[in-house]
Amino acid sequence: MMVLKDILYKTAIEAVKGTTDIAVAKIEFDSRLITSGDVFVAIRGIQSDGHDYIEKAITLGAVAVACETLPTEEQAGVTYIKVKNTAEALAYMAANFYGNPSQNLKLVGITGTNGKTTIASLLYQLFKNAGYKTGLLSTVKIMVNDAEYKATHTTPDSLTINKYLKEMTDAGVEYCFMEVSSHGIHQSRTAGLTFTGGIFTNLSHDHLDYHNSFAEYRDVKKAFFDQLPKTAFALINADDKNGQVMLQNTNGKKLTYALKTYADYRAQILENQLSGLLLKINEQEVWVKLIGTFNAYNLLAIYAAAVNLGLESQEVLRLMSELESVSGRFQFIVSNTKVTAIVDYAHTPDALENVLKTISAIRTRNEQLITVVGCGGNRDATKRPIMANIASAMSDKAIFTSDNPRNEVPEDIIEDMERGVEPQHYNKTVAIVDRKQAIKIACQLANPNDIILIAGKGHETYQEIKGVRNHFDDMETVKALLAQLNK
Repeated sequence: MMVLKDILYKTAIEAVKGTTDIAVAKIEFDSRLITSGDVFVAIRGIQSDGHDYIEKAITLGAVAVACETLPTEEQAGVTYIKVKNTAEALAYMAANFYGNPSQNLKLVGITGTNGKTTIASLLYQLFKNAGYKTGLLSTVKIMVNDAEYKATHTTPDSLTINKYLKEMTDAGVEYCFMEVSSHGIHQSRTAGLTFTGGIFTNLSHDHLDYHNSFAEYRDVKKAFFDQLPKTAFALINADDKNGQVMLQNTNGKKLTYALKTYADYRAQILENQLSGLLLKINEQEVWVKLIGTFNAYNLLAIYAAAVNLGLESQEVLRLMSELESVSGRFQFIVSNTKVTAIVDYAHTPDALENVLKTISAIRTRNEQLITVVGCGGNRDATKRPIMANIASAMSDKAIFTSDNPRNEVPEDIIEDMERGVEPQHYNKTVAIVDRKQAIKIACQLANPNDIILIAGKGHETYQEIKGVRNHFDDMETVKALLAQLNK
């Protein structure tokens, strides 16, 4: 139990009806979860408005309500707190309720279009291997040192974030690495958190179904750096033209990393093979098990962050050489018939192009490259033709299929994709709606030494069709299909 006035610390309160000197059992923004003694925070969401459920929350036992608009009829004995922004208020309330756990560990946020999961996950892996108790909040999973929990969003809601951060501090965790999405920033999920550092990876076409323009998408990312304290570092990719924008108004210590331009942390790719990368980072060489230019950027960011978090540079390089690739990020297997199958989460034009460029750099051109790719339903449709154009232009064969169609008709999504294929590449493409069948055809078309890229879903173990999630794992599927063909 906590007193309401203590939970409201730092929230932008506009009016109070009733007393704040009351005990509160817990905070909820989902009226269905309200029990006696709770405070209900009415959030205006995309699909529903929490203000419509204030009466229901009170009926279920809410003793206080935080809202942006006071109800016309107020219930006796209930405290109403009018705030400017309930999403932001929830974040501060959650942090206060759980004892501001982000102040008791070193929290680093990673934002950008691509690379967030890889950098967060590998920093977690590196610090664990260095002997520290470490936490992770990522798209793939949530880790409280060795305890693993399922992740539902790239950046969880503020209650969930603070709940796990509290669990981390209780477990003695010293460092936590967290993916910070544009949705999470825009919806104030990271408000009230104290960050030790922020990392910007890159910015490309994504989430324009949510943000009105690319400029708005960029500025939301920038807002994360604007909020960093003076004690934090702000580390950006100087090779991305949007990197310097992130640093314009930050109070954090400004740091840069790059492969092409001058920066505080620089790397050069000496070797790029299917077995790994040989990098020279600030004049020191290191062999790593990850592949491709995009991973060179990720590893350079990891190196810079680890050094700024206090690790010794030679020790960081040693630990980097032990890192294993992240699930669904350029994960590959080689079958008995010498077919290489690669599974990658690439679901944006830029990410897909990066993966295909990486494959192009390590292939001999004596083999076929077959790409299986789809686009998600109920998401930014403008990237569909762009991704199809990239896949068809950079592959020997491109199979367009379903990703997570959600509530859209899969054939309509594929039709959107096909509009982007240039005439000279038509004969290299085929549409197969069923994803398993598409992967099966790719396996059947592949000859020894050929490469199959399965893009879009990566680590996901489900396929969402008409609102229902069915088990589907790209790596599991391609392994089984290639094994069948080997018999």
